[in-house]
Amino acid sequence: MTTTTIAAVAAWRTRSDNDTLAICRGEAIRPARRIRALDAELAANHTALHQAVTAQAPQLLAPPGVGAVVAATVLLAWSHPGRVRSESAFAALAGASPLPASSGNTTRHRLNRGGDRRLNRALYTVALVRVGHDARTRDYVARRTGEGRTKREIMRSLKRYISRQLFRTLNGADKAPVRLIVLNERRLR
Repeated sequence: MTTTTIAAVAAWRTRSDNDTLAICRGEAIRPARRIRALDAELAANHTALHQAVTAQAPQLLAPPGVGAVVAATVLLAWSHPGRVRSESAFAALAGASPLPASSGNTTRHRLNRGGDRRLNRALYTVALVRVGHDARTRDYVARRTGEGRTKREIMRSLKRYISRQLFRTLNGADKAPVRLIVLNERRLR
């Protein structure tokens, strides 16, 4: 059912023409109205989540593919400055760090299956959005595919890059305003 159909069914009035028809209409109206109420709650929840993320780390919403839900997931995993000591530790926390999977003359890496699975899913969501909508990412995927990489290897590399970018965004957020003020004072002198 589409949103328009659900809205039309929710607007129906009950009739007393036929008992069977009245019951059928009532049973169609009840879930349609519940769906509309849940949609409104979901929209309110998303707005509140966006406001909370904007208040905590607005710069986290700037990278392509990062929305309020992904940003909140990243913030929950990152927790506070100093909890995660480096980019590689953040990638390991996300389960996006490479693990050697070489055999014989073939040198390969596989995706780490450990770590925070919600954070890993958030990175995967960002990677999917970028593959679909970001020209630079599509060029990267085409180049790596031409090199003979599999889709899994390319996604592992993308998730590692995204985790690095998000860590730098979060880690630099606390220090950036102070540095900008100092740089501007030096330029004024």
